[in-house]
Amino acid sequence: MTGIRLNSLDPVSIANWRWAYFLDSTVKASSVFNPNPFPIDKDFLFKECFVGSIRNPKKVIVETWGFKSDRIRKARCACVQAGKNTSIMNLVISPLNNYELPFFGADFVTLPGGHLIAIDLQPALKNDEKHNQHVWEKLKTLHSNWQSDLPFGGEIPMEARQYFSPGFLWSRIPLGDEGDRLIDQIIKPAFNDYLSFFVELVQNSEIISKERSMKILCGQKSYMRYRAEKDPARGMLRGFFGSLWTESYINNILFDLK
Repeated sequence: MTGIRLNSLDPVSIANWRWAYFLDSTVKASSVFNPNPFPIDKDFLFKECFVGSIRNPKKVIVETWGFKSDRIRKARCACVQAGKNTSIMNLVISPLNNYELPFFGADFVTLPGGHLIAIDLQPALKNDEKHNQHVWEKLKTLHSNWQSDLPFGGEIPMEARQYFSPGFLWSRIPLGDEGDRLIDQIIKPAFNDYLSFFVELVQNSEIISKERSMKILCGQKSYMRYRAEKDPARGMLRGFFGSLWTESYINNILFDLK
């Protein structure tokens, strides 16, 4: 099947996709930005294949939603469904570098072993007080409101810590009724709180100096390079769609700021 989506703002309609609520919330919250489609080639707007045996094929679908606006360089959401047991949402909202703003990032991953949950307002310059002082006080409050009700996700690798805030919401939760309860009662309102705070920051942001803007840009590029190099979905996507498509998707669509 090809051509079911004409641009990046067309709705994603993957049947039984576990994380549809969160993309719907993002679409609604983003309407205040008067979004325009971000140019994405049709081969990345929608991609489909079948893997496994002839007797028991598994359908794999990847769809990419996204937009740009006068303060958002690029927002994009990778939506993946692979059979019944794998469901992924990877969202990054990248502000323009002439505003003193963090990234908004959310990863929701369902695998046979459980759900991985990550939500954050990720700094371009973690150790720069000017970049973070207007963000972290409230973000820490949001984090304390929700993290205590969730299982801890585990230690973050040392090399990755510069790309996460002190308000990083991170959890591994089980499949089944308990996981569904945590998603409905904790993850959904937590996501909406983090996203609302980000939208508020964007709406209240002001143009910064050219010198400052270049410093922010350097930090944003470092973040994107790290995410592209360490993308944990690389192996899975290569297995589904091959190396050429996967590397182009990761480097030119998901993490494209060089």
